[in-house]
Amino acid sequence: MDSIRIDKWLWAARFFKTRALASKACDLGRIRSNAIDAKPAREVRVGDRLEVKNEGGEFQVEILGLSQMRGPAAVAQALYRETEASKAARQKAAEERKAMQQFAPLPEHRPSKRDRRRIIQFRGGA
Repeated sequence: MDSIRIDKWLWAARFFKTRALASKACDLGRIRSNAIDAKPAREVRVGDRLEVKNEGGEFQVEILGLSQMRGPAAVAQALYRETEASKAARQKAAEERKAMQQFAPLPEHRPSKRDRRRIIQFRGGA
């Protein structure tokens, strides 16, 4: 096996929970292969560079291995190598999200009936 569909590889490498989600991400332009927008049927080979945007962040990876089967996480992580710049950018984004939580603390309790009425009134409701 020297090449595989990109949606199968993304699913096997555990970037997406289902192959359908990987295919949809390709259709939405969230996956780039060698600086080209990738369609789900695009073939990838060992050595290709991918840019993947998902809920976990933005990844820039180099493909080290191919697999058609989804296996354990340890096996999936052996299929690719993430660039140092990508790791640093994801770590910086995580720190920024953590810092923002200090400025917008979660409410201590659920809103009361009076609070809910004020929220509805503020939003322009009836």
